[in-house]
Amino acid sequence: MPDRGGGPTGPRIRVGRPSRRVRTLLMTLGVLVVLAMAFVMFAGFWTDWLWYRSVAYSSVFTTTLWTKIGLFLVFGLLMALAVGLNIWLAHRLRPPLSAMSLEQQSLDRYRMSVAPYKKWVLLAITALVGLIAGASASGQWRTWLMYVNGVSFGQKDPQFKLDVSFYAFDLPFYRFLLGFGFAATVLSLIAAALTHYLYGGLRVTSPGARATGAATGHLSVLLGVFVSLKAVAYWLDRYGLAVKSSDFKATDNWTGLRYVDANAYLPAKTILFCIAVICAVLFFATLWRRTWQLPVIGFGLMVLSAILIGGLYPAIVQKFQVQPNEQAKEAPFIQKNIDATRDAYDIDDAQVDDYAGTSTTDDSSKLRASADSAASYRVMDPNVVSPAFQQLQQKRNYYQFPKTLDVDRYKGADGKEQDTVIGLRELNLQGLPKRNWINDHFTYTHGYGVIAARGTTTGTNPTGSPDFTESGLPTTGDLGKYEQRVYYGEKTEQYSIVGGPQKELDYEEDGEKTTSYQGDSGVSLSNAFNRAAYAVSFSEPQILYSGAIGDGSRILYNRTPKERVEAVAPWLTIDGDAYPAVVDGRIQWIVDAYTTTNGYPYASRTTLGDTTADSLTTNQRAVVAQQNQVNYIRNSVKATVDAYDGKVKLYEWDTEDPVLKTWRKAFPGTVKARADIPQQLMDHLRYPQDLFKVQRELLTRYHVENPAQFYSGSDAWQVPDDPTNKEPGSVPPYYLSMKMPGQDSQKFSLTTTFTPKGRPNLGAFMAVDADAASKDYGTIRLLRVTSTVKGPGQVQSELNGNDDVAEFVRNLKGTDSDIEYGNLLTVPLDGGFLYIEPVYTRGGTQNYPLLRKVAASYGSKIVFENSLGEALNEVFGVEESDTTTPPTEPPGDTTEPPATGDAALKKAIADAQKAYTDGETALKEQDWKAYGEAQAALEEALQRAAAAQPKASGGGGGSPGAPDADKPDKADPADKAGAPAKTDPADKADGEAGDQGD
Repeated sequence: MPDRGGGPTGPRIRVGRPSRRVRTLLMTLGVLVVLAMAFVMFAGFWTDWLWYRSVAYSSVFTTTLWTKIGLFLVFGLLMALAVGLNIWLAHRLRPPLSAMSLEQQSLDRYRMSVAPYKKWVLLAITALVGLIAGASASGQWRTWLMYVNGVSFGQKDPQFKLDVSFYAFDLPFYRFLLGFGFAATVLSLIAAALTHYLYGGLRVTSPGARATGAATGHLSVLLGVFVSLKAVAYWLDRYGLAVKSSDFKATDNWTGLRYVDANAYLPAKTILFCIAVICAVLFFATLWRRTWQLPVIGFGLMVLSAILIGGLYPAIVQKFQVQPNEQAKEAPFIQKNIDATRDAYDIDDAQVDDYAGTSTTDDSSKLRASADSAASYRVMDPNVVSPAFQQLQQKRNYYQFPKTLDVDRYKGADGKEQDTVIGLRELNLQGLPKRNWINDHFTYTHGYGVIAARGTTTGTNPTGSPDFTESGLPTTGDLGKYEQRVYYGEKTEQYSIVGGPQKELDYEEDGEKTTSYQGDSGVSLSNAFNRAAYAVSFSEPQILYSGAIGDGSRILYNRTPKERVEAVAPWLTIDGDAYPAVVDGRIQWIVDAYTTTNGYPYASRTTLGDTTADSLTTNQRAVVAQQNQVNYIRNSVKATVDAYDGKVKLYEWDTEDPVLKTWRKAFPGTVKARADIPQQLMDHLRYPQDLFKVQRELLTRYHVENPAQFYSGSDAWQVPDDPTNKEPGSVPPYYLSMKMPGQDSQKFSLTTTFTPKGRPNLGAFMAVDADAASKDYGTIRLLRVTSTVKGPGQVQSELNGNDDVAEFVRNLKGTDSDIEYGNLLTVPLDGGFLYIEPVYTRGGTQNYPLLRKVAASYGSKIVFENSLGEALNEVFGVEESDTTTPPTEPPGDTTEPPATGDAALKKAIADAQKAYTDGETALKEQDWKAYGEAQAALEEALQRAAAAQPKASGGGGGSPGAPDADKPDKADPADKAGAPAKTDPADKADGEAGDQGD
């Protein structure tokens, strides 16, 4: 067969070194690849630095960065040295291999393969463990900063008499050092043992001694170090008992020592500490004795002691000393837990008063008058009316409002402060007419304007809609002139590039208006390096070469208020509900922030994610927690984020908080003094919801201060489920201007209810003064109900079964509409509780909620009426005329009496017929304003007919087509439409919606 190449007769291929050009090209490509990879890693760092510099918080970035680098280098180097030194020492102490056993012969090939690269292997191993240890240590930057900057709490724990700062700041760092020491010792022990085995210092199957003297001494020292660290751990465990969580009948999240801890575990830890020290000395003694006998005996004794003294003895104490009389034994420790928990959560000053829950007067008129001043009943529920804001004030599809609006206080045209429902018209990219990169990031960049409505009244266009005090595009109203553009908001999660050659759409009203961003926020993209960095960081190459970016272009990102505050203050926990306010001509997002720790001795822990959840919690409204398990919390910082330029300001709020003082030492200059808060901003600050939720959850048990009663749980409460929401979840707290018993005037408050554990009736009512400008701000008042009173769920259940409600719902079904219940407000009134609940309809011709009815309950009575005023009149059993001052008739009045008789009756009925016809026409045309006017005219005509009827002979004539004055509902065709559910003349077609604020 012929040779087809490679043989003597085939062509020869000469394989040589690549040419210089190829080598140069390969080297160039390699360098470029390395540079590209380095730039990708560097881009994230560089863009972070640019962002922090743009918000004037570069010190936060540098302090955090250098702390992480320092911890990485120090602890990475320590770990590398510990492991590397022990590997080197084990290699140096290797025995001569004169007599090669079978075991050593099998290991010899491994030694031979490693021999040429021993230094590189040593460097690789030490570098790997050093990198891992350094990366782990850098994550402890908060622990280190709190340790080196910690300030005293000025309070000592009741067991060891140490300042609370030891547990909050020092003990976590000591535990980190201990954990690092254990890791370094164990890794060194493993590495040394493997090295000794590889080089013959340890033998498994060879005859003779299993370990050389050098290996024995080396490993014994490492074991001695390990046991010494265990002794330190036993000593620290003694203090750890003060912050240890455990299961206990008295409470689910018990923290601190109990009887068995103080009388069994504490002495056991001390004894084990002593045994561990002795055992460590025995291991160190093997350097001279060269035998494992005593150390092994000591180690076994330590393990046996840990089982008997640390496990069995406490179990015996618990079984035979504590359980037969647990309440008496645990009482002193329960008292310590109660005192510490109430202090740690700032509920120690909560005022708890007994409250009858039943009225103390039978005077209906007096009760009705008292109801007017007891609260400003918010019939506009911010959790329900957002779709109405969306439908009536969205203006363009690319705008949106949050699902849950906010409640604030603003002065009306009369100068009086009123509860106001408020929301920002933010950008919604999903509603853009055309989606592309330019539209998403250059053209549509911001929302526009604040929309506000009175919380206590409704509007008339259409009837039952929000009564807007600030509306339109651009907005006009009570807020005056302010910067309306919203570049930073809760819904603004995409980046935008502004200020360059590409114009932005400002708003559309009588044509398109364009603008160009004039703020100084964001990062400049004027140079190619920054553009390349952001192109890599955002994985968007168009940022690098797009012609829409030029001189003056700035990129805006991290645009949600909570995101910005969390970034500039990574040591704070952020409240779930940022809310907007117009302050000094600017829209400011107000963000409440907390300092927390889980190291407060004896204070029971709580899980923030669970405690702050309610029926309205969404991802948008969830707390941003640095640590989810805490047992100390303070609303220490009030932060603002400017909606136009994104500027973040942090203001000190709690001037006594030691945790905030610690962080201010770590990050000097980042938090402004409380005295710097402008008065206009102070007018809008309020008590935060998440702190209130945490406190109310703790108060379900810790309102009880008697240890015996606390242990029995006989007076435990629970936060009820929200009866107005189909989704499961706790009832949310409600902001409401109201008057608690003993107060002279209404206070802007945050309120909630409690029910007894496992029962539906009302157990207590809680309110906190939420007005930051008030001298009583933060004062918690609890009314403990001493009689059986209907709880929120029972009131809602009765309302659902009410005959008027059932008829209302049946009528709605014919119009393809649904009923929606608003917030069930609870107000203390004259010894009892008044429940007020707005009821909305949604569907039919309008797909947004309109207020149609108001339910009220007081005592055993529940009513369902057309307006708040009517509901209050009916629930207290008074006529409308009883609530107003009757006019005084002037003496000697010679004016003719009003017309009566058949003529007056016929005219009234004719007017009623005309009003009815006008109402039908308006209903068909969906002209709700005209409909309301017609219904008001109808009522007025029917009232004249009723007044004239007794004077008329024969009484009730009228034209055949006129509506029946006695049965107005029977002639009502409005149920066929989606607007008012009834055309009852008494309903006034909600034309007197303004009465709902009376």
